[in-house]
Amino acid sequence: MNVRTTSLEGVLVFEPKIFGDDRGFFLETWNNARYQEHGLPPLMVQDNLSFSQKGVLRGLHYQQPHPQGKLVMALQGEIFDVAVDIRPDSPTRGQWIGEWLTEKNKHQLYIPPGFAHGFCVTSPQALVTYKCTELYYPEYDAGIRWDDPEIGIDWPITDPILSAKDTKAPYLKAVDQSTLPMRFKAA
Repeated sequence: MNVRTTSLEGVLVFEPKIFGDDRGFFLETWNNARYQEHGLPPLMVQDNLSFSQKGVLRGLHYQQPHPQGKLVMALQGEIFDVAVDIRPDSPTRGQWIGEWLTEKNKHQLYIPPGFAHGFCVTSPQALVTYKCTELYYPEYDAGIRWDDPEIGIDWPITDPILSAKDTKAPYLKAVDQSTLPMRFKAA
């Protein structure tokens, strides 16, 4: 397995080794010890599966308290997956990275706690799975605008299909900074 770092500390791209022949392929999508070697927590507590049509944009979501780390993979189709550092005490606050996750490349993007996450679908449909480091708590679910100009994500679509919740999400500068996850815990 090849592991690439990104410009955002802790955000990693995993490129699993694929064993293929004329029957199909096999790959390992999770190995606790192997992923721990690269800094992922030893326990993933929830698996999620998302199905979306072309043009759907989901995000940018985060949870506070109980921030979630996510290991994301496209099982079917193609998505542009995005991580945004929203931690007020981070030197990369407001910066983002995007990664193409496809059924063909089988890459995984790890987004650590403290980041907002979103993706858009560029194929006719996409089936996306992600492992989470923390359970989902609806009462702590939050988000920021997908098109926040201060973040400036270069999305590959221009007129996304959004949920009602995502159309009403605030810009990052409008969010009470004390409600955002922190990078460093006070001693």
